[in-house]
Amino acid sequence: MMTREEALDLYRSDDLIGIGMAADTVRRKLHPHGIVSYIIDRNINYTNFCTEYCSFCAFYRPMGHAEGYIHSKKVIFDKIQETIDLGGTGILMQGGLHPELKIEWYEDLLRSIKARFGDKIWNHCFSAPEIVNVAEVSGLTLRDTIARLRDAGLESIPGGGAEILDNEVRRRISRLKSSTQDWIDVHRTAHALGLRTTATMMFGVGESVEHRINHLQVLYDLQQETGGFTAFIPWSFQPAHTALGGRHWDEATAVEYSKVLGMNAVKPPVSCCKS
Repeated sequence: MMTREEALDLYRSDDLIGIGMAADTVRRKLHPHGIVSYIIDRNINYTNFCTEYCSFCAFYRPMGHAEGYIHSKKVIFDKIQETIDLGGTGILMQGGLHPELKIEWYEDLLRSIKARFGDKIWNHCFSAPEIVNVAEVSGLTLRDTIARLRDAGLESIPGGGAEILDNEVRRRISRLKSSTQDWIDVHRTAHALGLRTTATMMFGVGESVEHRINHLQVLYDLQQETGGFTAFIPWSFQPAHTALGGRHWDEATAVEYSKVLGMNAVKPPVSCCKS
């Protein structure tokens, strides 16, 4: 396995082709069949009310704001049906951290979706900060919260809320949101309960290369422990209409995006899940 110093040197280099070739070498070793798969799904945001006020977010609205909403079951069902009609097989449902929605609200929603659509749709729902919030609002342990959501119809958990898994960065861009350890605990617990999850990174918020490598190391360590991640999804910070982007901000480039994606395969190999 590549050392941290080697990873930093490679990431800082201008050898984008070299990073790509190194990543492809890992891919060919782990997946020699040469087949790439994909799914058709839809993002559904059930509420935009949130109490965290993250500086990078243009989505949230404070409690009581005129533009805030909690979607009804009918609205959510209509969006799911539209997805199915277009050949979709899954939904990625996430929302703000609502201080009044307890576990029963989420259980009822998941059970209603399964009762109406059955196996036609896969419920890939609720980021780690949302699950931490549900547990706190409901007075439950993390394990009991995830187990109850699973039993109600939750089938996998997205990696949202990871941003950069380094508390130095998190305190600067989202000081109220859950910590790196909270994010790890949600995914570790989900894996222990038989749920698979995905891993993400939102980059380009002023973090250093070292911070990015720290993030990848966190994912690598947990993957080595549990094998529960199925995919790594990076995206670059979009500064428009955000408090953080209200200052002068240089967006991450396509080259940086390619490096992040390539370095995931080189160190650490999040994409190589244990069976």
